[in-house]
Amino acid sequence: MKTLPKSRLLRFVEQAMQLAQRAVARYSSKFSKRRYTLHQHIVLLCLKVRKNTTYRALLDELIEMPRIRSTLDLEEIPSPSTLCKAFNRLDMAVWRVLLNLSVTILPTNSIVGIDASGFDRSHASKHYTKRTKLTIQQLKVTLLVDTKSNAVIDLHVTTTRKHDSQIAPSLIKRNTDEVAILLGDKGYDDQKIRALARETGVRPLIKHREFSPLHKAWNSRLDADLYGQRSQNETVNSRLKRKYGAFVRSRRWWKQFRELAIGCLTHNIDKGL
Repeated sequence: MKTLPKSRLLRFVEQAMQLAQRAVARYSSKFSKRRYTLHQHIVLLCLKVRKNTTYRALLDELIEMPRIRSTLDLEEIPSPSTLCKAFNRLDMAVWRVLLNLSVTILPTNSIVGIDASGFDRSHASKHYTKRTKLTIQQLKVTLLVDTKSNAVIDLHVTTTRKHDSQIAPSLIKRNTDEVAILLGDKGYDDQKIRALARETGVRPLIKHREFSPLHKAWNSRLDADLYGQRSQNETVNSRLKRKYGAFVRSRRWWKQFRELAIGCLTHNIDKGL
């Protein structure tokens, strides 16, 4: 009998499983019930985000996916509550490790753009938003994106209206090994950011706000072809929202942060196929 070719979904699951095996142990502790592995939980949570669906709908589809279940070595389908609890237990640190590992499967060039975008915090009605006093209805998500492969190098998420210039330093410090050239728009026009970047061996290519002829002259000297690659950030922001949803489903802020990190991880795995 002729062997069927692997679907893109199956290859996604295989790649996600390989990353999970590199990132975490098989079980969370020696006292684990060992019914399901951490690797299985991680892949299923990524699969949920990739299919932009709910726990219940994903597990219902999984019944009709024998090749996926075989790849995951799933002898039985977990309950929605099992996956929900796994999502709660897996720390943000684990997803950051997975995100870092996912960058290694893509051909990066260390020319990285930084930009922010807004994600809705809830798809609930305006009545719900008002009743629960959600004054900030969007999360501000800042991404570091490699311009060659569109890989998400890192992300920063905040529920406040923090200015771009306050967010950039932490992202620069965390990723000095992955960034050679940093591309940023006028929102990141701050001499402290430029100084920090140079101190860490990063070349800042950030536009100046034009308050004087001197600022205009500095902007005209920027390498237009290189700076133009910053548009890849907008491409990635658009792709994340279009493929995985422009809103987060979780109610609590710390769950929302994790959900967005999984979205970036899923994006990287998809790009690597």
